[in-house]
Amino acid sequence: MRILHWNALSERERRAALERPVQQARADIEALVHEIIAAVRVRGDTALREYTRRFDQTELDALRVSAAEFAAARDALAAHERTALECAIDNVERFHRTHDLNRVSLETVPGVLCERIYRPIEAVGLYVPAGSAPLPSAVVMLAVPARIAGCPRRILCTPPDRNGRAHPAVLLAAELCGIEQVFKVGGAQAIAALAYGTESLPKVDKIFGPGNAWVTAAKQAVAADPLGAACDMPAGPSEVMVIADAAADPQFVAADLLAQAEHDPSAQALLVTPSEPLAHTVAAAVQRQVATLSRQSILEQSLRASRTLVVEDLETAVAVANAYAAEHLILEVREPRALLEHIVNAGSVFLGAWSPEPMGDYCSGTNHVLPTYGYARAYSGLGVPDYLKRITVQELTPEGLRALGPTAVTLARLEGLDAHAAAVTCRLQALDARVRS
Repeated sequence: MRILHWNALSERERRAALERPVQQARADIEALVHEIIAAVRVRGDTALREYTRRFDQTELDALRVSAAEFAAARDALAAHERTALECAIDNVERFHRTHDLNRVSLETVPGVLCERIYRPIEAVGLYVPAGSAPLPSAVVMLAVPARIAGCPRRILCTPPDRNGRAHPAVLLAAELCGIEQVFKVGGAQAIAALAYGTESLPKVDKIFGPGNAWVTAAKQAVAADPLGAACDMPAGPSEVMVIADAAADPQFVAADLLAQAEHDPSAQALLVTPSEPLAHTVAAAVQRQVATLSRQSILEQSLRASRTLVVEDLETAVAVANAYAAEHLILEVREPRALLEHIVNAGSVFLGAWSPEPMGDYCSGTNHVLPTYGYARAYSGLGVPDYLKRITVQELTPEGLRALGPTAVTLARLEGLDAHAAAVTCRLQALDARVRS
């Protein structure tokens, strides 16, 4: 990992030091995605089978996972693997049930009652990629809050392998989370099918889940179409920033950086430290640990965009972290909670030497679907509220309208909206007539 000294960098060089790897944004991706969406909208299941043959190299008789496939998945996993999934589901559910979504009812002035109520999104699509590794943890993170929110229809799509099967761990996780409809469809074609529906796949109202450049482009395209489906959040390559002081264990820090860097060639891992000796020790530890890991080819690419920033003090480190707005931020310092008070931009924060990031990925209870690529400045990680709609309600008594109505009339006329004013004044006049009579 390159080591850069923050104080020696110009403003332009500092911005460059915090730049993410360039995302794949070739024009041919966008063109292909629009072609796929158009084909799925017109030809439905036929197009899905053609794209599955083309991209996944397998033929499918049925797109929906059958009861027999669910049963085979149950048999395929060992008892300790099922227990691990059940433990993760339980912790994620316990944490996500803490969201305060109580109905709000407030009388802003006498006779004017304002309320906020919640309703679940009726149909949600959950996308779980396959790629180079199965992701049952993504099933848990997507499906548990959807179940807590009470979404009546929860549809899951995941790519098949070359034998035409979904990964058994993904299927078992789905079953344990109460997902009954799982379809063996991946890529942009899955997003199109969820957004518009086909003969087999029902249309949904909102799509959740990670994916590659094609999936991301498809989500953006269908979200921009009023006839399509909303999407969860903007996404980019996975990333981690570690703030570490001289007391940090360099082996732990190196392991934390590599745990995130192994996701994808475009992933990024940054270390920010006021200790130059630690910077060099961690760099050496990274090289030693890479040699022991199975995804070396991915790590060799992602580490090119990874670096260490040596800063003057922890205050500067926090400023750098807030400027970067990391998806995952690990505080491996003597007093992590003291630093936490000053963190304003981060997807998820991990405090201290004994809180490795994979715990949040799998089973601590928090959600691992997080804003990346700097979107943590304005977006939050996935939670139950994302599966709900907030609806406001107001109810006025005659006395409330008489008290507050003139204010609305004044503001309507200030904006030149006569019909707005008239909708209030006609009622005020009716109240006056009632009093006179």
